Amino acid sequence: MTEADLKADLQHYLRKARAALLWKVEGLSEYDVRRPLTSTGTNLLGLVKHLTTVELLYLGIVYDRPFDEFLPWFREDAEPNSDMWATADESREFILGLYRRAADHADATIEAVPLDAVCHIPWWGENGSEANLHQVLTHLIAECHRHAGHADIVRELIDDSIGEGPNDDRIPSTDAGWWKSYHSQLEEAARSADGLAVR
Repeated sequence: MTEADLKADLQHYLRKARAALLWKVEGLSEYDVRRPLTSTGTNLLGLVKHLTTVELLYLGIVYDRPFDEFLPWFREDAEPNSDMWATADESREFILGLYRRAADHADATIEAVPLDAVCHIPWWGENGSEANLHQVLTHLIAECHRHAGHADIVRELIDDSIGEGPNDDRIPSTDAGWWKSYHSQLEEAARSADGLAVR
């Protein structure tokens, strides 16, 4: 496999996570894309904003390829977790557009930098750590898919939408009755395994 083939393979998985994440915010109200649905505040637009940050850090800053737009949550005095939620003044269009531009910037880095090019990642350990582009991409793909998984759960909590996109043919059923029965089956198995009375 050539370096170009390997890069294309890695980019395929990165782009797959990006597309799944963007689909999770489609068709929802401003409230639903922003509302916190876990005790730690996980929300859909915040996940997009966070992954914008992640792509710009790993495929921008560490390779000395800074993004040309100012992001207030990159300031040293920024509020903690400010990249994990969108303020009322940060429109959905702004966050999604920024994510797409950050992805384009990241893709340009992937094209320009060899897979064995070493970078220094200061937030990896007390003294930082070195990694090559192949390692950075592997880490980034894992992180993007992890957060796309968070978005899966958050979107399901909002309106029961599931899958990687609107035509995901790996979903066992689109019938709400089937899912209700399946849910009951799992609840009964869990209760039985714990010695609780089956309802």
